[in-house]
Amino acid sequence: MAAARFEGKVAIVTGGGTGIGAATARRIAAEGGKVLVTGRRPEPLNAVADEIGGAALAGDATDPAHLEAAAALAVERFGGIDILVANAATGSFGSVAEVGVEDWREVFRLNVEAPMLATKVVLPHLQRRGGGAIVLVGSIASLRAAPRFAAYMSSKTALLGLNRSIALDYGPAGIRCNVICPALIRTDMAEGGINAGAAMKGCSPDDMLNAMVGSYPLQRIGEPDEIGGAIAFLASDDSSFITGAAIAADGGASIVDITALAF
Repeated sequence: MAAARFEGKVAIVTGGGTGIGAATARRIAAEGGKVLVTGRRPEPLNAVADEIGGAALAGDATDPAHLEAAAALAVERFGGIDILVANAATGSFGSVAEVGVEDWREVFRLNVEAPMLATKVVLPHLQRRGGGAIVLVGSIASLRAAPRFAAYMSSKTALLGLNRSIALDYGPAGIRCNVICPALIRTDMAEGGINAGAAMKGCSPDDMLNAMVGSYPLQRIGEPDEIGGAIAFLASDDSSFITGAAIAADGGASIVDITALAF
């Protein structure tokens, strides 16, 4: 690990109190960066910020006023902004016939509108620094299909278009944007999904987990630190010629033709 890869860099991580967001904040800080974490729950945010010598601001990632306040605090505390990791997200089960319209809208608000708003807020700060990096946290659900996952799959697929738009429009300003697409990662949201799936299937959570990762070539669930490391790569100058890309961090799941598993 390059200990000073983020020396002099400042990052904002949304959804930074737990899971992938917290792991990313720790990784950037461990490599010399300063990090402001945002999210809805102040307790885990403050714990992460205290641990890494960063800053925290609780609030709603879909609220432009909160995002402006987070950017202002990052500038006040650390002098500017170089990196945005748009990680805050939510999940929802249901086919098109099953999903409620309000649930659909809420998933799109947090999974698509919030990253767009966060990007809109930080862009002037990145431009003042002469460039920067944006990482949108997507999902393997944008690359493959899963049953009864209409809102989540659609929202994460929309991130691919947002990513390409940002990369194309702001590349000339030295601003890169990429999407990381994790598969199943050991987070609170994933645990909720596993438990819900187990209840629908009438099986144990362990059996549900084994069924979900059984087709992955690595045959295991991913860890938040593994995705944090991949995000840190995309946020760093090590990926200086990568923009507009969707990078699968999925244990190989996206390469598998599931029809072939029967042979």
